Amino acid sequence: MTEILREIGMIARALDSISNIEFKEYDLTKGQYAYLVRICEHPGIIQEKVAGMLKVDRTTAARAIKNLETNGFIEKTADIHNKKIKKLFPTEKGKNIYPFITRENNYSNGVALEGFSDKEAETMLYLLQRVRQNVEKDWEFVKKGHKRDY
Repeated sequence: MTEILREIGMIARALDSISNIEFKEYDLTKGQYAYLVRICEHPGIIQEKVAGMLKVDRTTAARAIKNLETNGFIEKTADIHNKKIKKLFPTEKGKNIYPFITRENNYSNGVALEGFSDKEAETMLYLLQRVRQNVEKDWEFVKKGHKRDY
């Protein structure tokens, strides 16, 4: 059964590689598109929430978000109640590329699910969500500095 995670990893890396190549002309590299999508879908989100959604550490998220800001895709705005909190919003440039990213995502979903019935796709989604929930427990545990016992 160890092949399941290898398959998931290969799928994720292949799709990420495709996206990085296709989005390069828009100055989106190394998975930055995923951050931009979350910010477009949740305007005003904070960096820590984006990191949690994408299951990355704060340093990785900070680097990607800084690059998005530098390239004009997003802007940081101080919270009106707490100036230390920086909310993230897409700029016009970010909003303009969002539909292209979602079209690519829909296309990739279609390719990945080609030949699957709607019921099979629903079952796969359900099962993958369960896998993610299982893994999230360990992710949270390790993220807090603990070591897994295996």
